[in-house]
Amino acid sequence: MAENKKTTDAKKSATAAPTKRGAKTTRRQNAEKGFTASPTLAANLQTVLVDLVELSLQGKQAHWNVVGRNFRDTHRQLDEIIDAARTFSDTVAERMRALHAVPDGRTDTIAETTSLPAFPAGEVSTTDTIDLVTARLDAVVATMRSVHDEVDEEDPTSADILHAVIESLEQFAWMVSAENRSPAGR
Repeated sequence: MAENKKTTDAKKSATAAPTKRGAKTTRRQNAEKGFTASPTLAANLQTVLVDLVELSLQGKQAHWNVVGRNFRDTHRQLDEIIDAARTFSDTVAERMRALHAVPDGRTDTIAETTSLPAFPAGEVSTTDTIDLVTARLDAVVATMRSVHDEVDEEDPTSADILHAVIESLEQFAWMVSAENRSPAGR
């Protein structure tokens, strides 16, 4: 009997008032009894997903059409960014599904909702490609930073995913942009 009371008390404390940070128990429980994303969390993750998918698509456009000095290095570096963007978009979409949100990666949704500017058509010089790709990397990071605090407030685990993606994309931006930089003071 005492054992049963302890189990009941443990269950009550697990669903007690939420702490200031972290996932909150909601009425929208799923069949697995897990946490369900609020509409705001789902929308914020969808915003990130859209920009990551668009980054991978624009990266391919750049990859196919880059020409000029350092072509081979730029071409290869674009592949690394594309692979990372695809992996990150999959991670975000799967996180959304784990939280019982529905990711939307349809082309019309991406085109209508991305914050990234269109990538130019036709051949683009390596110098211009570097600047264009750096701007897009920075834009995706800005999107993630703009939703970060709301995501973190509701779901620190999703915020941890954003942290890892931001770190990687900022490193790519630094490495890509270095192609067009001159040493400081020159």
